[in-house]
Amino acid sequence: MAMYLCCFRHLCGASPRPSVPVKNTPTIVLDTGHMGHEVVIVKNGVRICGTGGALGSVPILQNKAFFEVKLQQSGVWGVGIATRNANMNKVRLGEDSHSWVLCSDGSVQHNGEEKFKVADMPVEGDIIGVSYDHVELNFFINGKPTNTPVTGCKGTVYPVLYVDDGAIMDIIFDNFSYGPPPGYDGIMIEKSLLEND
Repeated sequence: MAMYLCCFRHLCGASPRPSVPVKNTPTIVLDTGHMGHEVVIVKNGVRICGTGGALGSVPILQNKAFFEVKLQQSGVWGVGIATRNANMNKVRLGEDSHSWVLCSDGSVQHNGEEKFKVADMPVEGDIIGVSYDHVELNFFINGKPTNTPVTGCKGTVYPVLYVDDGAIMDIIFDNFSYGPPPGYDGIMIEKSLLEND
């Protein structure tokens, strides 16, 4: 028995081991509980592909929030905010009263209406920024504002992405490429949400 303990100590605790870096899973991700039936979420919850939409796992509760999305592969896509009442199985969000999105055709859509048309659309590799302050929703392409402020967003909203026709997008909640406008921050998790998990 003593010999086994000696071997156990030697193998398991006595000799130093090199530490292996652990990649932490992001705290905020795309929510597999609120996504379309044909959506695929990979890369630790930050990449969306397939067909349909997915909400972020945390609502936007703070006064001035920001997130980014990288267009990995072109196709039909949209990025913006939505309530949990939005239909994630629709091929295109922005056609109901529960979503406000910038679409791959350059339109900013809500309730089936085109609110704005963006002149310079993102291409593969570009970064789309989204800022929201509970009054205005704004979009940025590679750090430059599109000057398409959307107002009248109501309810508890979440970041939302939708993809179709081969589009692939990555959502970024921290370590931004271009960063938020002055006074804005990445989406924060409220303490009460943490206590409920």
